[in-house]
Amino acid sequence: MTFVRQVFANLRVSLSGLALRFGPVMTIVIGVTCAVGTLVSMLAMGTGAREQELGDVRADRVVLTSTGARSGAQSSIPRDEARTIRDMPGIRRGANGEPIVVFQSLVFVEARRRVTGARLNFPLLGISPNVTEYEPEFRLTAGRRLQPGLHELIASSPCARQFTGFEIGERRSLRGSGWLIVGQFVQGHSQQCVVYADVDAIMTEFGRSSYNQIGVMLQSPAQFETLRQAVSAAPALHLEVQREAQALAGNFRDVNGLLDFVSYFVGSIMALGATLGAINSLYAMVDSRRRELATLRAIGYSPLPILVSVLCESLLLAIPGAMLGVALAWLLFNGLSASPFGYSFQLSVTPHLAVLGALWALAMGLMGGALPALRAARVPVTTALRAT
Repeated sequence: MTFVRQVFANLRVSLSGLALRFGPVMTIVIGVTCAVGTLVSMLAMGTGAREQELGDVRADRVVLTSTGARSGAQSSIPRDEARTIRDMPGIRRGANGEPIVVFQSLVFVEARRRVTGARLNFPLLGISPNVTEYEPEFRLTAGRRLQPGLHELIASSPCARQFTGFEIGERRSLRGSGWLIVGQFVQGHSQQCVVYADVDAIMTEFGRSSYNQIGVMLQSPAQFETLRQAVSAAPALHLEVQREAQALAGNFRDVNGLLDFVSYFVGSIMALGATLGAINSLYAMVDSRRRELATLRAIGYSPLPILVSVLCESLLLAIPGAMLGVALAWLLFNGLSASPFGYSFQLSVTPHLAVLGALWALAMGLMGGALPALRAARVPVTTALRAT
């Protein structure tokens, strides 16, 4: 009998008796289900965060930061450098003929959650008045826009839903001064709480002389290299030009890295527990078939086909666990809102995560079946002889 026929024959016999080993089988399936479901649902946080931060990205928008800055918050662009950007080539002009260049200054202030009362920091972004030309997805939903130079704020709708003190007409204290909430807005697909203020008012209030970053709208995406080369050629400028997607990825690199680390750490612990459970269950299943396996050895089966058939059985038992884990993660968590570290987004269970969960399950099945498969391959022929 050939190797392949021996493998399939032994596998067929083993699978036909799964109903008699219902307990160990369910231990494997449930363990893999829990491990895969946990991993996929936690990775869905990072996927959802990335989908949100890149959901409104445009190819004709670029971000300028100071050379070497890891993110916009760590960047510092002096006012004199910033002003020269307006004369650079490749920049689109607005309806008033002025270049669409938005100067931004970022500070973090504290807010209190409506439900729990917990205090969290949220971004307060000082912006230029032409931000609506730079962000066409910006839409005012209530109140009015900012008036330049005044202590006024407009808050995104998630701020008003999640935190207290962002209703129109309320005042917030910043550096001892009262700032009036004059409007609310939505910003494309974003669920992030962000508050806008006039950039000059923010820099005056917080005693700043430099911007954090500059947003530029290009005439077309093809003008990116034109602008980048012009900035690089200017000796007085120490700026990096990045496409919007690249800049956003840098801004959220730490958050995404932490989410992925936590996901894989917890997922690995769950996978370890499921793998140990699978090993014990498969050991029990192999021990219950000792006479049967010894008989196969006695009639001419080689150890290797027996080992491979047990590994295949372990992998096959991991597949329904993978499917159930992915399905439960999608049913229970896809689209669920989350706000870790004060950053709000919706979890997203994607086909990529489903494939990753399936591979994770197969890896558990392979590792969980290795030792029991070796035991099965080493069952002595004398076991069958004693039984007779």
